[in-house]
Amino acid sequence: MLESGCIMTYLNLNQNQTPLFTGLKEYRERKVVPFDVPGHKHGGGLKEFTQYVGNAVMEIDVNAMKCLDNICNPIGLIKDAEELASIAFNSDHAFFLVNGTTSGIQAMIMSACRPGDKIILPRNAHKSAISGIILSGAIPIYIQPQINERLGVAMGITVEDVELTIARHPDAKAVMVMNPTYYGVTSNLKDIVSLCHRHGMAVLVDEAHGAHLGFHEDFPYSAMELGADMSAVSTHKTGGSLTQSSILLLREGMIDPFTVKKNLNLMQTTSASYLLMASIDVARKQLAVDGKRILTEVLALARGAREKINNIEGLYAFGRELIGTPGVDEFDESKLGVFVGDLGLTGFEVYDLLRDEYNIQVEMGDYYNILAIISLGDTEVELNKLVEALADIASKYNKEKKLKVKNNILKNPDMIVSPRDAYYSNNKVVKLEEAEGEIMAESIMAYPPGIPLVAPGEKITKETIEYILMLKREGSLLQGTDDPYVDFIKVLGQ
Repeated sequence: MLESGCIMTYLNLNQNQTPLFTGLKEYRERKVVPFDVPGHKHGGGLKEFTQYVGNAVMEIDVNAMKCLDNICNPIGLIKDAEELASIAFNSDHAFFLVNGTTSGIQAMIMSACRPGDKIILPRNAHKSAISGIILSGAIPIYIQPQINERLGVAMGITVEDVELTIARHPDAKAVMVMNPTYYGVTSNLKDIVSLCHRHGMAVLVDEAHGAHLGFHEDFPYSAMELGADMSAVSTHKTGGSLTQSSILLLREGMIDPFTVKKNLNLMQTTSASYLLMASIDVARKQLAVDGKRILTEVLALARGAREKINNIEGLYAFGRELIGTPGVDEFDESKLGVFVGDLGLTGFEVYDLLRDEYNIQVEMGDYYNILAIISLGDTEVELNKLVEALADIASKYNKEKKLKVKNNILKNPDMIVSPRDAYYSNNKVVKLEEAEGEIMAESIMAYPPGIPLVAPGEKITKETIEYILMLKREGSLLQGTDDPYVDFIKVLGQ
């Protein structure tokens, strides 16, 4: 809608509309002569790239302007798109994120905690939670997640463990929960929310892998449906939008929306990508209007593949049968985790075989498992290729000697110094093998999934060193240290 040369906001919004995407298309049709940034000027200044990705992409890669609204203070098209998202995702407010869910998790923690405040969270939280703790100055109180001994995988946290932790730390300001975990497991979030609210604590949810929750009744409930105060949702992971685009959702009451916006503006760029934001707008429409039909197909694909894989000797695709075991309240069937240890192969080896020999990229491999994400864009043809490749691997590479499953999930380390103090303290460099007993000054994590094995301020144990060395031997991608090879690490000291 044009008026005085500007694109105006829409009235009577409904989920079939895409205010921001429509505004970008109208902007492109006007063939505006650009004397602003970005400097490629609708692709003319980056011809090789434009020829590959197409003119349309470059012509809507624009800068914040009056007609197209501004993410830092949205009052037009972005505001309309965010309002539609808040309705679709059952929240009171939605904030578009262009720095990924990482920025959303950081903003959640900064909005709920001040320096010195305690926050309760599972030890298998994503590295962005540790970043948020460093930025806010909060003090983490960790809950050890439940462990599935057969799979060697961390599950969720129990209501009982949350209750015990709250009893020991009644002054905590917030509790963070994952919904679901990387492997598709959800904790009893409904009862955790109720418990925390009775104690005046805000509930923050890392919903990075749950953008599709809430759009089909056969998936676990979303955080907003269960009354959480905030959740950070990676629409790019399972919702269909472009990589790096996410949404931060807020339920009014315990946390002020203006505080949230203030914290987001501390971290997000003032030059937000309209490609990313428009993709959220369209992904939201697709989920809201056609999500149930699409997710019905996703479930059918995941269930069919899981059944076929479980008929292959030596493989176990775990799923809903885990419900009711410690730390598992519900299960997201679109997370296709496959235990491969009975082949005598590690998940790292199967991950590499799938990529190098079969041209198939799965999400991740750990010591005993691989994980494939089944989402909106998958087809039966592609799932069959995965199943056939796994069957071939089981036939050709079976070592006929099962891996002995050990509990390789590290226990909660001792936190000697707060993460923020450790981050800013003087440090020295030592060899990884000689670091036992030292206090960590940086993080070490395998990515994916991006869960810190040891974080700033924590005491380094012999078990931690041995586990990291095992990951290095297996070729796992390690991050967080200045040394890209993790031969040397930073610890506190001069």
